[in-house]
Amino acid sequence: MEPPTSAAAASRRPARERQVSEFTELSHSVQQSGLMRRRYGYYWTRFVLLTALLAGTFAAFVVLGPSWWQLLTAAVLAVLLGQVMFLGHDAAHRQIFESGRWNDWSSLVIANLYAGMSYGWWQHKHSRHHAKPNQVGADPDIATDVIVFHTEDLPAARTGLKGWLTRRQGWLFFPVLLLEGLNLHVSGVKTIFGRGPVKRRPVEIAFITLRLGGYLALVFWLLPIGMAAAFLGVQLGLFGLYMGAVFAPNHKGMPLVPRDARIDFLRRQVLMSRNVRGNRVIDTFMGGLNYQIEHHLFPSMPRPNLRKIQPTVRAFCAAHGITYTETSLHTSYGIVIRHLNTVGLSATDPFQCPLATEYRSAR
Repeated sequence: MEPPTSAAAASRRPARERQVSEFTELSHSVQQSGLMRRRYGYYWTRFVLLTALLAGTFAAFVVLGPSWWQLLTAAVLAVLLGQVMFLGHDAAHRQIFESGRWNDWSSLVIANLYAGMSYGWWQHKHSRHHAKPNQVGADPDIATDVIVFHTEDLPAARTGLKGWLTRRQGWLFFPVLLLEGLNLHVSGVKTIFGRGPVKRRPVEIAFITLRLGGYLALVFWLLPIGMAAAFLGVQLGLFGLYMGAVFAPNHKGMPLVPRDARIDFLRRQVLMSRNVRGNRVIDTFMGGLNYQIEHHLFPSMPRPNLRKIQPTVRAFCAAHGITYTETSLHTSYGIVIRHLNTVGLSATDPFQCPLATEYRSAR
């Protein structure tokens, strides 16, 4: 009797073992490619360039003085701070340096001192998201708040004005993001001055106090109160909109996972993530996060290498029958809006729930 072929032997292995070996195979291929190596030149160049652009924006702010042209300065600052946070995101994922300590301190300087956001608060939240993306009760990015991402935790159907808004929450999603910049700063401040999970609390408090205190003092010293308020409104509003416009296409509208479901790592990260098709401009605009599938599979891979490894990951998923989702940026926004409107309608009718349907599509 002839020995079984490797394919036949593999088919008889337990499903869990096959799934683990599949990711091991992909991971080995990626390691062999050399694309996990650090890209020091790339990151130091971006850091120096962003520092120079922020310094130039600060100089323009001082030179312009009390002028309504400052609103343009605020818009430029919002975009630059978004790019700064992408850099902080990469450091938090250990993409920049081999040393964890160097990455931690880079994140503290970039996020807290440059952008005025708490690294410790964000890292704790983001790590939970990466561990179980789109899983009810585990992923903080789909927790019910102003926007309802699922209906499982709702105590009752939303009615009245709240119900009216929820039914239209898809259309209101991007306008609501104008408040996200303020929310990100407030959430971080509450955490570091409270009892939240912060590793280097004294350092974070010192950096945040210096950054936010100095920033507000400068704005209100140089500009009249009304103009200063408008400046802060534009800067925070566009910053929140920018962050939301980049992060929303990655998972919103993808299948939701029930809280008690168990899925292997490879399928969990691929099936719940969506890539955004694009070019160098899209890559820059989205900070490399348009390669969301590759980023979730290999979170410590340097950002510029995600584009290079995409063909390998896509081909591997096709060979193993794993759905690999990729759309244009415009299409992804449409998916997000339709999904949120559908969930919003369900949140106002206790007899409708799209959760089970969405999960079935992921199986």
